[in-house]
Amino acid sequence: MTNAAWETLGNQAVAAAGLAYFIALLVHLAEWAALRQPAAREAALVGETRGLENDALVEEVALQPSRDLGRRTASERVAFLGRLGFLVTCIAAAAHLVAMVGRGMAADPNRVPWGNMYEFTVSGTFVVTLMYLVLHRRFRLDWMAPIVVGFVLTILMVAVIWLHEPVQPLMESLNSYWLVIHVVSAVIATGAFTLGGIASIMYLVKMRAGEGSTTKGGWLRRVPGLDTLDKLAYRVHAFAFPVWTFAVLITGPIWAHEAWSRYWNWDPKEVWAFITWVVYACYLHARATAGWKGRNAAILALVGLATLWFNFIGINYFSSTSQHSYAIEGPELVQRTTVLE
Repeated sequence: MTNAAWETLGNQAVAAAGLAYFIALLVHLAEWAALRQPAAREAALVGETRGLENDALVEEVALQPSRDLGRRTASERVAFLGRLGFLVTCIAAAAHLVAMVGRGMAADPNRVPWGNMYEFTVSGTFVVTLMYLVLHRRFRLDWMAPIVVGFVLTILMVAVIWLHEPVQPLMESLNSYWLVIHVVSAVIATGAFTLGGIASIMYLVKMRAGEGSTTKGGWLRRVPGLDTLDKLAYRVHAFAFPVWTFAVLITGPIWAHEAWSRYWNWDPKEVWAFITWVVYACYLHARATAGWKGRNAAILALVGLATLWFNFIGINYFSSTSQHSYAIEGPELVQRTTVLE
């Protein structure tokens, strides 16, 4: 295949992935809607039986098989939609992966698909999906499906509409094996922090709605209890933090020294990456020493998530001085980097 054919394949795969994510989102929303039906039916049945007299107990027993059948049918519908949504998400992830491979193979010479902000965003959203799929069974993340799919779909739309650029060769400073080591670890940590942030968001949502009332009906009854959400957020953040430390404080400075002969340049992206590291270090330290749990820990985790995604997109897109700004055109970036050096 020619480079142009690979680039076309990458663009078509992104479109296919977006369509599959959209279908998966619709299926999971239908699953959430179906969750209300058993609860509503149960409430109606309870209301009816409260008015029964003692001499009507025979009728109550006669209705029991039909009730059990109704509950079983609704439960099977929810389970089917959940499996279908997960399958479509897997298909979307496969198309997502093809899009990344197509971008890398379209370059001359072939390279990893992390040469500009569009490619970073496509890769970052893929890792979010991949980590959800990997952890889905281990942590029973069925409830997180529409949130993850909706988030990935939204960021992909932003990337395609505002960040898309033609495939170009890597800049000289980016053409290093440290690009693979540094970016892979940073993107893995970003995906894990995002999943932990979603758990923290849902903790605050469920706490505000009231755990006791939300478990009786509606889509929030699918979300685990507050203690489970709190533990899930902590475990995911505890995994992501050392990976982020490796990316920000070890491989990043080494690569910077190799590319620009300086370990630390006070570049806006470097500063914000360190700010993110400090926030998450405070989060884990507060939980380990001060016993922070629940609401305070969730808020601090979301502060870290905000700094993370601002660093991931905001600095690259809005900064006029960062050597890491990949949202602009390639020639302008080369000229800017030459001046900064």
